[in-house]
Amino acid sequence: MADPLAPPPRSLDEAVDALRAPPPRDRRRIWIVAALLACLAAAAGIYYYYTRTPAEPAADSGAKGKGKGKGGPNAGRPVPILAAPARTADVPVYLTGLGTVTPMASVTLRSRVDGQLLRVLFQEGQFVKAGQVLAEIDPRPFQVQLTQAEGQLAKDQAQLKNAQLDLERYRTLFAQDSIAKQQLDTQAALVRQFEGTIKADQGAVESARLQLSYSRVTAPIAGRIGLRQVDPGNIVRASDVNGLLVITQLQPVSVIFTIPEDAVSGVMRRLKSGEKLPVEGWDRADKTKLANGTLLTVDNQIDPATGTVKLRARFPNDDFALFPNQFVNARMLIDTLRDATVVPNAAVQRGTQGTYVYVVKPDNTVTVRPVKLGPAQGEVVAVESGITSGEQVVTDGADRLREGARVEVADRTPRPDKGKGKGRGGGKGGGGDGSAGKGGGGDGTGSTGKGGGGDGTGSTGKGGGGDSTGSAGKGGGGDGTGSTGKGGGGDATGSAGKGGGADPTGSAGKGGMDAHKSTGAEAPPGERRRRNPRGGGDAGAPAQGPQP
Repeated sequence: MADPLAPPPRSLDEAVDALRAPPPRDRRRIWIVAALLACLAAAAGIYYYYTRTPAEPAADSGAKGKGKGKGGPNAGRPVPILAAPARTADVPVYLTGLGTVTPMASVTLRSRVDGQLLRVLFQEGQFVKAGQVLAEIDPRPFQVQLTQAEGQLAKDQAQLKNAQLDLERYRTLFAQDSIAKQQLDTQAALVRQFEGTIKADQGAVESARLQLSYSRVTAPIAGRIGLRQVDPGNIVRASDVNGLLVITQLQPVSVIFTIPEDAVSGVMRRLKSGEKLPVEGWDRADKTKLANGTLLTVDNQIDPATGTVKLRARFPNDDFALFPNQFVNARMLIDTLRDATVVPNAAVQRGTQGTYVYVVKPDNTVTVRPVKLGPAQGEVVAVESGITSGEQVVTDGADRLREGARVEVADRTPRPDKGKGKGRGGGKGGGGDGSAGKGGGGDGTGSTGKGGGGDGTGSTGKGGGGDSTGSAGKGGGGDGTGSTGKGGGGDATGSAGKGGGADPTGSAGKGGMDAHKSTGAEAPPGERRRRNPRGGGDAGAPAQGPQP
């Protein structure tokens, strides 16, 4: 919106420029946005600088006196690392592939005749043997058919016998020239006709008996029965798709897995020599071994779509660890490298120059060593060239290293739980009532150091250094009443004071702890006492030396 107090434009160009120029409020907004963008850019630069610049390792803090360090960052300090020696070991060479547990035999059992299912003679999940009766279909219709077939057979057998007798008579009459030759031939043909009928009747009888036997459903293989598909009382037919039940053979079981086509020739050579190649079945996470087996056979062609070939391995599966259609990772041992040099997988670094490791030299410096890797097994990998057994390689901290960097190998040996305290963290603190003593320091392992301090009666307190697990040492001696204040190092919760003991009234030396609270906090303001500048007890009591 134009300014109503502005002078009128002198020309048409000035009027157009005035319309195009942004109002003052918009110009202020533009400056504000520009300032915000500049601040964001500055913040991003600072964040990038501090995140991308490696931090200098912190120097050790001072551990004496009051425990406050006076050192600062030391650019020349060695880089702490973890290292492990290269060693010699036998490395097995495995071919791995994704596999599926496949039963050696699986049968969907269906009825071979139509009828009503009378009885089910199995339990779901039951193991059955081959030939065991599993179900029974109503046999009465098939018994009737068998009776009819047997009756027809008996009838035809009687007719055959009569025809055979007539044939013998005709032969006698023909010999006497009493009948014509045609009549004899007709009777002989009738006998042969009845013989054919008898054979058909015998087939009908056998068919009826077979149908009757189908009314008893038996197991064709040994295995485990799955869930029942049909309940008793239903009409079953031979054309039913689902069948009555499914029997799956679980012992033994096979695993079908794939390997690359490049490895087929090596496997075939081993099979041709008659060698049994061991195969291991691992779970989906490839962490737990499920079963051990042997290679059974190799498929006769390579899948051109994937470039792999299928293999079948056989597993006894005595403990039923493998289940049909289960996914497994198959590992087949094809070779073993004897006396190979191995290093941890964590030691191998990868860059533009290939694979390399950092080798720790005797002067505690590192050097970059290119290596040629072999097969890996578990947490180690074989090294074909570039390193020898016994050399130390960096396994942790390699991201802060460069060629020739000075390093400090950290000790990962676990320390004992208890031991004598050698720490110097305790400051000098006076005991109660003026008795002076040195507060005991302890190292981080829970060891206990002895501190001085006692009251005017000659009692000596022990200043305990505590570990970081929560154990607290006992401080110096208390006052003349015999009470003992708590001093010494403590756990991570802050329950321990520093230095010597304190009396029950609250007088404490340097690093000492007030007797009112075990956390090392100060006493309430009304109960504070003026402290001796030299670390003794109450300023009003004369300081005394440590008692024997």
